[in-house]
Amino acid sequence: MPDSAPYQAPPKGWRTFLIVWITQSISVIGSALTFFAITIWLTVTLYPTEAQKPQLAWALSALSLSFAVPTVFLAPIAGAFVDRHDRKRTMIAMDVANGFLTLAILLLIAAHRLNIVELIVIGALSASFGTFHSAAFDTSYAMIVPEEKLPRANGMMQTIFSLSGIVAPGLAAALISLPALARQGNLPGFASPLGQIGDGAVLAIGIDSATFFLAAITPLFLFIPSPKRTDLLTETGEKKSLWADVKEGALYIWHRRSFLWLLGTFTVANFTSGALVLQPIIVKFQIAPDWTARGLTLEAALALLATIGSLGGVAGGFFISAWGGLKRRRVYGVLVALIVSGLAQITYGASRWLFVSAAAAFLMEGMIPVMNSHSQTIWQTQTPRELQGRVFSVRRLIAQFSWPASTLLMGGLASRFDPGLIIVTVGSILTIWCAIGLFNPYLMRVEDKEWIEAQALKNAGVAAD
Repeated sequence: MPDSAPYQAPPKGWRTFLIVWITQSISVIGSALTFFAITIWLTVTLYPTEAQKPQLAWALSALSLSFAVPTVFLAPIAGAFVDRHDRKRTMIAMDVANGFLTLAILLLIAAHRLNIVELIVIGALSASFGTFHSAAFDTSYAMIVPEEKLPRANGMMQTIFSLSGIVAPGLAAALISLPALARQGNLPGFASPLGQIGDGAVLAIGIDSATFFLAAITPLFLFIPSPKRTDLLTETGEKKSLWADVKEGALYIWHRRSFLWLLGTFTVANFTSGALVLQPIIVKFQIAPDWTARGLTLEAALALLATIGSLGGVAGGFFISAWGGLKRRRVYGVLVALIVSGLAQITYGASRWLFVSAAAAFLMEGMIPVMNSHSQTIWQTQTPRELQGRVFSVRRLIAQFSWPASTLLMGGLASRFDPGLIIVTVGSILTIWCAIGLFNPYLMRVEDKEWIEAQALKNAGVAAD
């Protein structure tokens, strides 16, 4: 059994976390610039007409799948890998690799050679590198942050993605428009060379590439320890295989059935979130009369919804960071937040008005830091640090496998049914599931460590018979 003695974070661990958090935040914002630019390219350039609505739905689903499949199904391998290797070096290598991939997208757009097939391939590679980076990063900050500050750190981590949603859409839209403005003479003289750029997307993507390299350089100057494995050899003296590590992480969860119920809840939540891949279609068609009447463009409407939604995420992240979250019965912080999110999703799918959709997006995004921070803290405090790579990666597979399945399904459903009705339906499923979860005795005891470990010993004994 792994050593479960209390772990002491390094003396300057919180300072190290803050530095890494800042550089990773910048990198995430850069990646959001690329994502927004590519979404605009698909919606406006590749599939611009209403007759191409089915193709656009499939393209959005396929691109989302290119990220989802590696993120989910490579997770167990990535988790076992980072439990065996230096996590800081893994983070650095993956950031460098993604920096070069982003440069490849930039060059293809500049040469007018980017197509959906190439975009999907690059997206899959980027997600693969990102999966190893996430496995290393998610387990590294538990090594440098004191346990009493983990809820606050988790809230700050959740804020990164929401903050990127605020900054990136408006910034990306502005960057994309700069070449056209320069050609029209609407920029100062020193900016006139921008008019020679054929597509403003290269500006947004170029910034993204630079942020990856910044994120890779910073850890070189910081102390980020990795746990020392003492169980890499079998009883016969042979080195454990990578697959043995994956199995160990899976069994850790399987023997603790309360964890399975918690993961089941996130499996449902991730299935319902797959419907949100249809958001650009909702904006372009369902609420178009409202934003058109307000004198907005599609880019502006998408940016507005993304920004307000992300403001909700930042508000939720700041709230959980300042509060620190529930100190006990954290499962309520998961379930209640998901119920609110499900109700907001129902509203979003039914809405025909831009600002009602924006309010729903604010709530959906605002609940993400609350539920994820409480969930992450449960796992970090229950799982030995030297096991976290293996356990967290299997956890990700179980919780998120429904996301690519849902994304694929939504592309087909949207070609036959109203996208708004689809979102209303899945939001209702999430709300009902989580409301029932409040009365699930296994789920309600997910933080009762003594009871869970007793059940784990019993289940392990049954499994060995």
